Amino acid sequence: MYTTTSLKAELNAKGWRLTPQREIILQVFQNLSRGKHLSAEDVFDLLNKRGENISLSTIYRTLKLMTRMGILRELELAEIHKHYELNTASPHHHHHMVCAQCNMTIEFENNSILKQASKQVEKSGLELIDCQLTIYTICPEAVRRGWPAIMPSDWQCSGAIRANQSSQTDE
Repeated sequence: MYTTTSLKAELNAKGWRLTPQREIILQVFQNLSRGKHLSAEDVFDLLNKRGENISLSTIYRTLKLMTRMGILRELELAEIHKHYELNTASPHHHHHMVCAQCNMTIEFENNSILKQASKQVEKSGLELIDCQLTIYTICPEAVRRGWPAIMPSDWQCSGAIRANQSSQTDE
């Protein structure tokens, strides 16, 4: 897991500085509960609520930098924005199932996916950086309500609403 000290050392080695903004953004992800993913806009809103004055463009640049450095994982879930999570040193890569209607996201682990990816990468003479599988689904509640024919575009199932409410209390 990245600490402020390790981030500072890595940035300095590349000729960059650990700015207060970069440190604050790292802390946001360090304090994030497992299974929570944030978009740049989510980080911006969270920091605004805390009284931090960091521009959205600085957040985008910092997220991109931290992703390139391997600190964060960039995720493309069902929503139009990319999401990010801390790239833990854990050997357990995890994957995501995402409801295409309400964007509810469920993480799962499956080592056979990573093993297959590793075989393919090795066979091609490449080096594995990350392995992500996203399975797009429809939640049972959306199906019961007649998805896709009669669903309002802003509808969220009760499971996604509960997940959003609990994640807001984590912040």
